[in-house]
Amino acid sequence: MGGLRQRVEEAARAVREKTGLVPEVGIILGTGLGELALAVAEAVSIPYADIPGFPASQLAGHAGRFVAGELMGEPVVVMDGRFHYYEGYSLDQVTLPVRVMRALGARVLVVCNAAGGLNPLHEAGDIVVMDDHIGLFGPGVLVGENDETLGPRFPDMCAPYDPELRKAALRIALEMGVTLHSGVYVWATGPCLETRAEYRMLRALGADVVGMSTVPEVQVAVHGGMRVVGFSVITDRCLPDALRPAKIEDIIEVANRSGARLAEIIKRLVGEL
Repeated sequence: MGGLRQRVEEAARAVREKTGLVPEVGIILGTGLGELALAVAEAVSIPYADIPGFPASQLAGHAGRFVAGELMGEPVVVMDGRFHYYEGYSLDQVTLPVRVMRALGARVLVVCNAAGGLNPLHEAGDIVVMDDHIGLFGPGVLVGENDETLGPRFPDMCAPYDPELRKAALRIALEMGVTLHSGVYVWATGPCLETRAEYRMLRALGADVVGMSTVPEVQVAVHGGMRVVGFSVITDRCLPDALRPAKIEDIIEVANRSGARLAEIIKRLVGEL
């Protein structure tokens, strides 16, 4: 575990060599949601290739860079594109950027993703703010020796998503006239999309959206004592009795279309911090 701490420190040092900014907020942008990175003022862009321990982002819709600067007057660091467990990376690699954000000073994590919609009352293009998640189907990111300098052995997950941040997001969306659902996210490791039977099971368990990221990052953020707020853009409807094959091009198009609304919600939320 000392090796993990060393990797965090090396990566954070590489970022500090590019910028002296001390972020209050870390933001993770998912598939097709990179528009928010363009709103960062006085931005310093750091390719992942320049940060020790960061893999190269390989997916469409993921730029593959850290962006440090100011958003609505608040110092932020933005992860423009993430890594996924299904790409073959270890969970330590997937979650290393969150630990680096925390080491740089960030106390709040805003995490976004593109997800499939399980709730029949939600439409493609809708946005969900997470009030809870189900992460039992993937490996545990905190399994192994624990380093108390990074967080406690048994982090409590009774409220992984900060209630006040979630309420603020719902209020901001209402003021904007944007529909923002509140729901439960379930993590599936991927990369296969789920079967009809699996969608039925996930819905019966209480999930509203399903995706292939986010939960490990949130677990590490909570482990590090960060406040978390999470958003999902519903890119396709996963209704077992009306299921059609999903195309990645369509998923990215829907994420791009809804990204502007989500970006505005996040900007206003960050501005209130």
